[in-house]
Amino acid sequence: MPYAQLVIGPPGSGKSTYCYGMLQFLSAIGRKASVINLDPANDHTNYDAALDIRDFVTLESVMAEEGLGPNGGIMRAMEELESNWDDFFERIKKLGKHDYLVFDCPGQVELFTHHHSLRALFLKLQKADYRLVVVNLIDSYYITSASQYISVLLLALRSMLQLDLPHVNVLSKIDLLSNYGPLPFNLDFYTEVQDLRYLLPVIKKESPTLLGEKFASLNEAIADLIMDFGLVEFEVLAIEDKKSMIALLSVLDKATGYTFGATEIGGDTVWAEATRQGGYLGSIADIQERWIDNKAEYDAIEDEERRQRMEEFEKENKRKLTPEEEWEEEVRRWEAEQGAKFGTGFKNGI
Repeated sequence: MPYAQLVIGPPGSGKSTYCYGMLQFLSAIGRKASVINLDPANDHTNYDAALDIRDFVTLESVMAEEGLGPNGGIMRAMEELESNWDDFFERIKKLGKHDYLVFDCPGQVELFTHHHSLRALFLKLQKADYRLVVVNLIDSYYITSASQYISVLLLALRSMLQLDLPHVNVLSKIDLLSNYGPLPFNLDFYTEVQDLRYLLPVIKKESPTLLGEKFASLNEAIADLIMDFGLVEFEVLAIEDKKSMIALLSVLDKATGYTFGATEIGGDTVWAEATRQGGYLGSIADIQERWIDNKAEYDAIEDEERRQRMEEFEKENKRKLTPEEEWEEEVRRWEAEQGAKFGTGFKNGI
């Protein structure tokens, strides 16, 4: 059964960077993966797309033919993809049932809040027995402002209700959060979406004008709405950090019901070992300490560990081989040459 991540989020949330990083990480743990670009405006992906919507329809052509602007052009392009889905899906099926797919979606919020096409495409994948999870990336910068945090919560809630699929909201670029100054509350307040009424005085301080007073009741009503649904919470991600990636992929695998087996090289050994070796052990406090409270100290420790590993690697490569090691190396080289010359049967004694 094929599995797929559907990566959505506002512009600048790091979707393409995430897709590239996830592709590298999945390959490292032995999971055969492919990235599919669904953004007709993205003509410079930083990953090798296994399938690209721009081979079927481009934003530039739609804008020229329909006389539309960029936002309208992207929505029209997605409608065209929906109309010609069978051809596109045939290309997806050629990637194989054992490929783990990552879809890089456009950043226009209309597509995952109220427009029908993206939802329709996802439902077609679901009906084709793909196990899907939506990964909604939101730049962690937005939690530094109480009013913007309320806005992204509403956006996340609307996306969850619109797409109606297993959904994981992710605060991306968590490694940059310490650059924006101290937060009014600890990180778990934002990831767990705790009592939002505590934010109302902070919002009033952000906008002490008459206009801000007029919107106070609206902010309170939105906060109550979000808490009444009780659906939104966040994972966090630093895309270049292995432990962060392990923690997030573990959550995504639970959401899709991913089962280890033939999809992995050698079974689930590589991934199971990875989850044992790293990851934050269930505590958001560990993440706050690593990326917010003591980021500089942890960065220095990791830099030193990296330097020591490089020194050990260089030292090992420069070390002169013992006679026994030289003999083993020559035997391995000879076996490789003979195997290439006579085929694997020679190596197996046939």
